[in-house]
Amino acid sequence: MPPLRIALLSYRSKPHCGGQGVYVRHLSRELARLGHDVDVLSGQPYPELDDVSTEPGAGRLRLVPVPSLDLYRDDDPFRTPKLSEWRGLVDALEVTTMWTGGFPEPLTFSLRAAQAVGAADPPYDVVHDNQSLGYGLLALARRGVPIVTTIHHPITVDRELEIAAAPTRLKRLSLRRWYGFARMQARVARRLPRIVTVSRNSAADIVREFGVAGAAVRVIPVGVDTEVFRPPSVPRVPGRIVSVASSDSPLKGARVLLEAVGKLATERDVELVMVGRPKEDGPVMRLIDELSIGDRVRFVSGLPDDALAALFGSAEIAVVPSLYEGFSIPAVEAMACGTALVASRAGALPEVVGDCGVLVKAGDAGELAHALADLLDDPAARDRLGRAGRERVCSDYSWAHVAAATADLYTETIQDARAHR
Repeated sequence: MPPLRIALLSYRSKPHCGGQGVYVRHLSRELARLGHDVDVLSGQPYPELDDVSTEPGAGRLRLVPVPSLDLYRDDDPFRTPKLSEWRGLVDALEVTTMWTGGFPEPLTFSLRAAQAVGAADPPYDVVHDNQSLGYGLLALARRGVPIVTTIHHPITVDRELEIAAAPTRLKRLSLRRWYGFARMQARVARRLPRIVTVSRNSAADIVREFGVAGAAVRVIPVGVDTEVFRPPSVPRVPGRIVSVASSDSPLKGARVLLEAVGKLATERDVELVMVGRPKEDGPVMRLIDELSIGDRVRFVSGLPDDALAALFGSAEIAVVPSLYEGFSIPAVEAMACGTALVASRAGALPEVVGDCGVLVKAGDAGELAHALADLLDDPAARDRLGRAGRERVCSDYSWAHVAAATADLYTETIQDARAHR
């Protein structure tokens, strides 16, 4: 394959939490290692990209900032920008959409990215969108630009779960407005020729939720760096449970996990370490107070990969209690560390975990507590699951394989675009 000039688009790419920033970082690195030149076009928060400049045969890898007004920054969410920050009509659209309760970033990023791609000299061979699915992509498609898009899972699933958990009619109406961009994403997805997703379960959901033709969807699972995420060389901490589930979103199942830990804490010495940073006055922190388990739960955030791997390796059990997952990078990272895994029987988790973990009913705190207690009492079972999980990851989930399969899809997309000119 000749080297390609690739634009990898991501409307936000938080480095250490959320799958999109992880996906962009590792895919871009491995594409560059294959010899391709990769420009990552991203809004804030920007991704962390690896330096491959000294590696023999590697292409160029660089970040091309496509700045938004950063209206949802962690230290000042829903801020009102000064008029001096406004740069034009797209900025006006971004602010007014936020003021009216919508989430503008997928649309406004796609419009800015389309301008940046159109101005590139030399032009890109292919554009790979990472789940913005904004109308700007259709403008590029009309100009004959070969486009691939990754949909990790349809955002409509998040929307319905959050609406179902909303306590009031006003909150439900607010959520419908916030997720208004999902209609745009479905329209754009139906008009793009190549869609990558990360599991067979997500593929079926995309076809059902977005009305996409099944033939347009390709499954390429994501990977993990097995040199960083590996079994520990020091003993694990007795009673420690680790989970990347501290989001206040009902989708991540933090409430179920906390209730399960609350049950365990009445009869044994357990510690729950949750990766992330929930709101101080949000439902996760309120539930911790209600259950009186503040001395059993602690939070960490912003961990680089080696520190996250060390955390997974320090635990006797890792938990993914989500009510839905399109894939679950944390599940694969925990398995790579040889850590016994308990996961919900929801979304793609059974497909990802296979028989290398204990699967429980999603949303059932009692069943989760029972599974955790059984594993805490059974070191042999934990060792067996840990070894099986490590073997599964080394066999099936590699970023190098992801990049090679994705590059093959680029070539196919480019050839199809040329044939239809």
